[in-house]
Amino acid sequence: MASGKEIRGKINSVENTKKITKAMEMVAASKMRKAQERMRSARPYSDKIRNIAANLSQANPEYKHPFLVKTEAARKVGFIVVSTDKGLCGGMNTNVLRAVTAKLKEFEAQGVGIEATAIGNKGFGFLNRIGTKVVSHAVQLGDTPHLEKLIGPVKVLLDAYQEGSLDAVYLCYTKFINTMKQEPTIEQLLPLSAGKLEGDKDAHSWDYIYEPEAAIVIDELLVRYVEALIYQAVAENIASEQSARMVAMKSASDNAGNVIKELKLVYNKTRQAAITKELSEIVAGAAAV
Repeated sequence: MASGKEIRGKINSVENTKKITKAMEMVAASKMRKAQERMRSARPYSDKIRNIAANLSQANPEYKHPFLVKTEAARKVGFIVVSTDKGLCGGMNTNVLRAVTAKLKEFEAQGVGIEATAIGNKGFGFLNRIGTKVVSHAVQLGDTPHLEKLIGPVKVLLDAYQEGSLDAVYLCYTKFINTMKQEPTIEQLLPLSAGKLEGDKDAHSWDYIYEPEAAIVIDELLVRYVEALIYQAVAENIASEQSARMVAMKSASDNAGNVIKELKLVYNKTRQAAITKELSEIVAGAAAV
């Protein structure tokens, strides 16, 4: 049995760990509220630009942007994998990377080539370990994502798709459901599906006067729309990260409390056994005298 001094040292160590996890839980709770507000504030912009792009596309059915053209059989696809820069957020990264692995194996079995863009340290390291070709990456985005930091790495895949070297682009991230639930999501980003790019059917159809011409306006709008989808995914991922970290740190603090209770119980038993032994030795010595 361990001595009382060793057990006291373990208790102090676990108490210090509990203080750290409790502080991290409170920090994550504060950041989570800000991340959720940022995520929700990005949604109206995405919805509005989608409606405008849909109306313009319907007003000019003769023009098809490359983002809307589907290919029959995929030869090479791109993946945008959104993960976190830091750990200690439960199984969030593990879940999304497991889903990505399953999708990659599915394409590899069909003989489809794969290129990837990694957003976040965890996904970047994972893709390098499994040997996936990473053409660009963005790390250390911080708690507040900025679109200008995302455009460069993502534009590599968007340009490759427009040039025809990629037949599809998939976006992989963790979708925020609520504080207790985050869902790994893999959705097709390009070509844009008809379901995503639909205008309001009950609204009137308007004819527009363009300056410059319609094709240029639609091109710019669709690029902005795709960028908005990517930014929304990163915002959702950050909100999910802070929620998962808060829950994980709360669980760690609770577990540390249980360990401290068990160690204190063992310490008291050890101390009582030592006192009993000393008393027995005193009584035995007195009897011998």
